[in-house]
Amino acid sequence: MCDTFVALSAQTARGATLFAKNSDRERNEAQALEIHPRRRRSDSGRMRLTYLSIPEVEETHAVLISRPFWMWGAEMGANEHGVVIGNEALHARTGAQRRRALTGMDLLRLALERAATAAEAVEVIIRLLEQYGQGGDCGHLNRFYYNNGFIIADTGQAYVLETAGRWWAVQQVRATRSLSNAYSITTDHDRISPALMAHARAEGWLDGDGRLDVARALLDETRDAASFGRGRCARGQALLDQGAPRLDPAAMMAILRDHGDAADWSPANTTGRTICMHAAEGARRSQSVGSMVSEIRQGRTVHWLTGTSAPCLSVFKPVILGLPLPAQGPPPTDAYDTESLWWRHERLHRAMLADHAAGHALIAAERDALEADFRVRIDRAGDDDLATAIAACWRDAEAAEARWASAHVPPTRSCNRPGYGRSWARLNQVAGVPRT
Repeated sequence: MCDTFVALSAQTARGATLFAKNSDRERNEAQALEIHPRRRRSDSGRMRLTYLSIPEVEETHAVLISRPFWMWGAEMGANEHGVVIGNEALHARTGAQRRRALTGMDLLRLALERAATAAEAVEVIIRLLEQYGQGGDCGHLNRFYYNNGFIIADTGQAYVLETAGRWWAVQQVRATRSLSNAYSITTDHDRISPALMAHARAEGWLDGDGRLDVARALLDETRDAASFGRGRCARGQALLDQGAPRLDPAAMMAILRDHGDAADWSPANTTGRTICMHAAEGARRSQSVGSMVSEIRQGRTVHWLTGTSAPCLSVFKPVILGLPLPAQGPPPTDAYDTESLWWRHERLHRAMLADHAAGHALIAAERDALEADFRVRIDRAGDDDLATAIAACWRDAEAAEARWASAHVPPTRSCNRPGYGRSWARLNQVAGVPRT
């Protein structure tokens, strides 16, 4: 389960395109931040993806990606031309293909590597989707099959692309847009695949004007009730609308940290899945394992990433393509590793889950002040000083997390849902997380 957001320049405080995404995956499914430089065609002329090998192109673009540790593809990322993409699992009444093909994450990374604009990225995904299809297990410890939707943006344009099998529909974003785990394009699509239209016509799905309501035709209502996709999409859109036309990176970070309006909300007491996702027992296996906010503008595009789970308990840190990515320790896997940034934070996160309200109160003010300071530092840094400023921000964030870990107080209240505690204990044991 995930949520992705975009706001075009007229809706933002500094005339930039703003992009944001939470990647929600299984709780031990660590995500790696990586920068890959431009790459020329290899001697073999083929590249191995998650499940398939396909022909390479002559040269790829440099990319920044946030990648589930076991996949080739990425949940979110950007390239050197300022194209950003986030993907969403979509559940159609027609079902998802189980036979291995391209995954949505493969399509996202391929588009970043091969497209210099958002419009080109749309075409890359459509072309590869129609040629190879999408399918295969996208779960970590639990099997998970789904179709994919995408928000794709650059400095001037943004698009929503929703797919089902090899079918697709495209809607250009006019101002702001949210996307969650539910089909959202209705009759307002700008383009639609001929194959989908032909099927819709044969099935009698078209309205009296010959238009297809994509969401109504495809949405699996049962799966949506479980994922709360439409509810999260509506909540995210409302938050975007409240902030426009003065949206800025801090506002997008706040949206990614949203837990809704329930006064008694806690990770163990969630009536509907929230934008900042926390895992629990039963079917609620996902948590926000990585988060990204991008401010895309001419001159200097800055990407803000947590590199850790739970944005409400994490610090967004700056990354600029073309400059070194600060060290995060060894690439994380699904095994606990004290040398890994992702897992060091995860131990803090899981300790704070015993009393989320107390943990959040402990860190929130310093977290927000750090991020505000980081944004000022990056704005003021000259080109020659940027790499130094970025590295300093990452060091300061790590130092803050170390303080929080040592200062964390014991919980003042206990969870009255034994299944919730058991689910975390089991997954902690699987990963080898020490008891706190």
